[in-house]
This record gives sequence, C-alpha cells and structure tokens, in this order.
Amino acid sequence: MAKKFDLRTLTFIDSLQPQLAQFIAKDNRVYDPAEYDSALMIEIAPAMEIHSMIDMALKNTAVRLGTVVTERVFGLMMVQHKDQGEVKEAARAVLRETGLDENDRATCEILTSKIIRGIEQDHAIMFTGEARGNMVLSGESVHIMEVTPAAYLTVACNEALKAANVKLVSIKPYGASGRLVMSGSEAEIDCAAAAAEAILEKLNQAKKSKSGSQLS
Repeated sequence: MAKKFDLRTLTFIDSLQPQLAQFIAKDNRVYDPAEYDSALMIEIAPAMEIHSMIDMALKNTAVRLGTVVTERVFGLMMVQHKDQGEVKEAARAVLRETGLDENDRATCEILTSKIIRGIEQDHAIMFTGEARGNMVLSGESVHIMEVTPAAYLTVACNEALKAANVKLVSIKPYGASGRLVMSGSEAEIDCAAAAAEAILEKLNQAKKSKSGSQLS
C-alpha cells in the first residue's frame, strides 16, 4: 500500500487509567473502553484515510473501536482491548500495510505547560464551567498543557494520572493542537506535569534516534 498520508501520532497506552477511560466513554458513540484496557491512538492527515487504518486494525485483530474523529484535515482513531498483545498487533498491522515504522510519526511539540498555583475562586468557576470531567475548586493548583499533534495528549494524560493523585478536568486530543487540564494539590500537580512532559520527551527521543519501540 503506497503512503498517501502523514502519520502524525501513533502511541500505545498500556493501561487506561480509570478517569481517562471514563472520560472517553462519556461521549463515546462506538465501543466504550474499560478501565485498564490497553489502547492505541493513531492520528493522520488527510482525515478520511483514518478509515483505512481502522479497517486494517479491526480485520487483523480482536481490538474494539473506541474513538473516531474526522475533521477537515486530521483524522483520529483509538482502538482498545484488555490484551496488550492484541493492541500492539493492531499497530503492527497498520505499519506493515503502510510500510511505515512507528518512529515515522511526527515529533510532539509542547506549546504550553503551565501551572496555576492556589487558583482563585472566579478562575476555578471558569474552569468548572468548561469542564467535561471533574470540577476545579478554589485553592487547588491547575496544570494546562497544549501540544501538537493533539493525539499525544492521551498518553501524556494517562502517565500523569498514573503518577499523581490529580483530577482530570478536560482533554481534547484532536485538531491542530490539543489541550489538557488537570487539577489537584500543588505537589500532586507538579508530579503529574512532570510525568506528562517526560513521556512526550521519551517518545521524541525514540523518534530522533530511530530506536526503541512501544510495541516490543
């Protein structure tokens, strides 16, 4: 199969954390992921080519389709399964049929990684008004992260939730750039932000060196 698209993101998530799994399921129109499922996120351009990726993954493995977003330019898919092997094989199937390597994905650029400490009530109410997840309370600290390509935010969010006791307020992992908002105590938010940044740096280093694999 000749390459007809740009591979923006390909990331493997070993174990969807409960808040993220529930967030995805909240407005999902496909097959809801279970907590601690493994998952694969692929984002490409042009958008409609994502349907070819979905077809490859579903025909070659037992994964279930969890998310599809097709915008004017970018297409996003997530598949998941309780068996990590099935999810990794879905990624390998896509790569085999497209002739690509997982490190052909785009470099992730962190556009914003900002912590607001001891947030004021008016500001907290604003975040809560825009939230699709947890409420932000006065006095908490808030971490805001924006990245491009957007789908990288999913693995960044998952690693943050593994590392710290924080609340997922909102995540938009599609479009030209994505945005993640989390809240919690100052110490926990510092830990979560560091974990989110660390996984993205690890993926960038793997791409740069053309070594290392999420799928081994």
